Amino acid sequence: MKPLFTNDAPPGLVLLRQILVAVLWVSAVSVLGQTLTDLGPWYQALRQPEWKPPDWAFGVIWTSIFVLLVIAGVMAWRQTANAAQRVQLLALFGINSMLHVLWSLLFFTVKRPDWSMWELPLLWLSIVALIVTIWRLSKVASLLLLPYLVWVTIAGFLNYANVQLNGPFDRPVVQSAPAVQSDTTAPMPPAR
Repeated sequence: MKPLFTNDAPPGLVLLRQILVAVLWVSAVSVLGQTLTDLGPWYQALRQPEWKPPDWAFGVIWTSIFVLLVIAGVMAWRQTANAAQRVQLLALFGINSMLHVLWSLLFFTVKRPDWSMWELPLLWLSIVALIVTIWRLSKVASLLLLPYLVWVTIAGFLNYANVQLNGPFDRPVVQSAPAVQSDTTAPMPPAR
């Protein structure tokens, strides 16, 4: 039996390895992004535009996009002709992954939608770079990335609406203290 992690592996095992690597990569980006996404009181207090999709839709949309990213990435990888193309593909996916995580960090963790708005064009351009580069390798794989571009465009308008409806964000976030339940049977302190 040929080893799994060499170029001499049977084609089915090579494909399986490529799929596994893509799934692990996309899963790591997804988990990191989810870890940085705090939908707690700060987010819930944001005024949202009336056209904002319901919160449950975001998980469905991102899961679909991540599945398409895996398929597109594997399809493109299989069409690379040399190491230079593979390095370019990995670099573009790496840059896109970092920008994806950075947006979540800025918007949800740092609580600065205004900063994430400045980062968003870089994320958008990284998707365009992936689409253009992958187009040369596989037109079908490139087209699979269009929903990602569309969704990030919509998210950009949503980000802009959040900045307009809730800014400025340059003030420290004040955490409200938990409500203290008073015991009505306890004596009141004397008035001074």
